[in-house]
Amino acid sequence: MSGCMLCPRKCGVDREHGERGICRETDRVRLARAALHMWEEPCISGEEGSGTVFFTGCNLRCVYCQNYALSRSERGKEISEERLAEIFLELQEKKANNINLVTPTHYISQIIRALDTAKRQGLRLPVVYNSSGYERVESLRRLEGYVDIYLPDFKYWTLGSASRYSMAADYPQAARAAVAEMVRQTGDPEFDERGMMRKGVIVRHLLLPGCVEEGKAIVRYLYQTYGNAIYMSLMNQYTPLDTLDTGAYPELNRKVTEEEYDALVDYAIELGVENGFIQEGETAGESFIPSFEMEGV
Repeated sequence: MSGCMLCPRKCGVDREHGERGICRETDRVRLARAALHMWEEPCISGEEGSGTVFFTGCNLRCVYCQNYALSRSERGKEISEERLAEIFLELQEKKANNINLVTPTHYISQIIRALDTAKRQGLRLPVVYNSSGYERVESLRRLEGYVDIYLPDFKYWTLGSASRYSMAADYPQAARAAVAEMVRQTGDPEFDERGMMRKGVIVRHLLLPGCVEEGKAIVRYLYQTYGNAIYMSLMNQYTPLDTLDTGAYPELNRKVTEEEYDALVDYAIELGVENGFIQEGETAGESFIPSFEMEGV
């Protein structure tokens, strides 16, 4: 934390002494929500819910961010690593199917220590690492043996989109390397008798308006590289929020059309993708965005 190099930004700031890099967080853990969540993929949420822990801050700067207040560090309560371990155990007591770490990249060190503490006290749930996909392989390697399920985004295929929408031109390269490391760690997907995932990788792609070809390129790469050794989750829930600068990004000021999403799904089917999740019906809307009012923190 004294010279943070956890993510591809490699800010090098002294977070231990209060400096803040792109993620805008010091070495003190901050959370905005820790609760059962019913709207992840079926094999993650199940009927009981996923034990989601929403960390404050983010190493990307997505102009369309669906969790803006969280990613920009506007919401969050500072807690100790001991309290984080307690939260993991409390979610287990609530019958969560897993511990789901949401936007955890900049807290890897603290999470590892909290998991060690929680496991000594009886934590036995699988751990989900739910991230933007903008990761350093060197940091992911520290999580081997701690994370059972990786749930990364794969947002962009082109440097232009990555730079324009998330201020990270190296995102495609970083995401490809990150997924490769995640698959190496977990191997083939495994499920329990209820159909809940116990081990494996699910790669998410949120389709953006006008970006069908980019989505197809990502699906093609993932399928040609990993086949059915991973799952894909193709999402149509993009929602333009009030925080979007519509003057600078007018192309994002609409929902994805049914025709756009169907084109992406049909392409995946034509390629031969079998292990995947799609969204049906009207999913775009702020009702799908959790409330970050410190529940469970």
